[in-house]
Amino acid sequence: MRDLTKYHGVIPAFYACYDDEGEISPERVQSLTKYFIEKGVKGVYVNGSSGECIYQSVQDRKTVLENVVKAAQGKLTIIAHVACNNTKDSQELARHAESLGVDAIAAIPPIYFRLPEYAIAKYWNDISDAAPNTDFIIYNIPQLAGVALTPSLYEKMRENPRVIGVKNSSMPVQDIQTFCKAGDDYIVFNGPDEQFISGRLIGAQGGIGGTYAVMPQLFLQLDHFLKTNQWEKAKALQAEVNEIIAQMCSCHGNMYAVAKEILRINENLNIGSVRAPLAELIPDDLSKVQACAEYIKQVTAKFID
Repeated sequence: MRDLTKYHGVIPAFYACYDDEGEISPERVQSLTKYFIEKGVKGVYVNGSSGECIYQSVQDRKTVLENVVKAAQGKLTIIAHVACNNTKDSQELARHAESLGVDAIAAIPPIYFRLPEYAIAKYWNDISDAAPNTDFIIYNIPQLAGVALTPSLYEKMRENPRVIGVKNSSMPVQDIQTFCKAGDDYIVFNGPDEQFISGRLIGAQGGIGGTYAVMPQLFLQLDHFLKTNQWEKAKALQAEVNEIIAQMCSCHGNMYAVAKEILRINENLNIGSVRAPLAELIPDDLSKVQACAEYIKQVTAKFID
């Protein structure tokens, strides 16, 4: 049986880090990586949705991953999302990720054209073949990708010995239970941050999420409450986390623009804004973001000694 414990626990999705001109900033990538090490999370998920991957070039994504690996110095589990909307670029990123020694690569299915399952399987397997010594994780996010990972497709993909599990970001918690039927030799990550505890209780061994970065201590505390059977505290904290997320999504600016401003306010960490066409913050957002940043501090004080 495979030892998958390095993937258990809290794994924040890594944000795109830009300089003041909107280009990838190696220095800011390294600063965000060091921040995660200081917070004590298990690892990072790099160049996924939270990393604005579909708005970045192949070279942008290589630069991000290179600087995450450089700053991490082996202290974090690193999962690199390598999917592009064509196989060639995806394979290039997969080879690059393996050359850097990441723990795993991951990929969504191809988007836009609705491909049959056999074509999706070939796409994923071709990417995995480009990194033959690296674990492979399927990223299931049907509400954005336009196609869902079905039990039959997952069964087919498990014929690939490098496939170790699923990052499941579909909204039904039941999907996690379905994928967990594959057994203990595979891992399932909870994707939707709003259902961290329910996803974990139904079988997910870890979580990968886009809001973890602004409040890693709260998700680490949720993980602790689950491990110590403190169910009422876990439910109460999840409710507070969900209110924070609701506030983050209430601005004109994109949620990731909000998240980056919260990091600037609460952690003195400047990683820039978001890349167009994602919406930047407008002046009317600033008071909301400030209130949300303060709310995170209040919730942290309430639940963490």
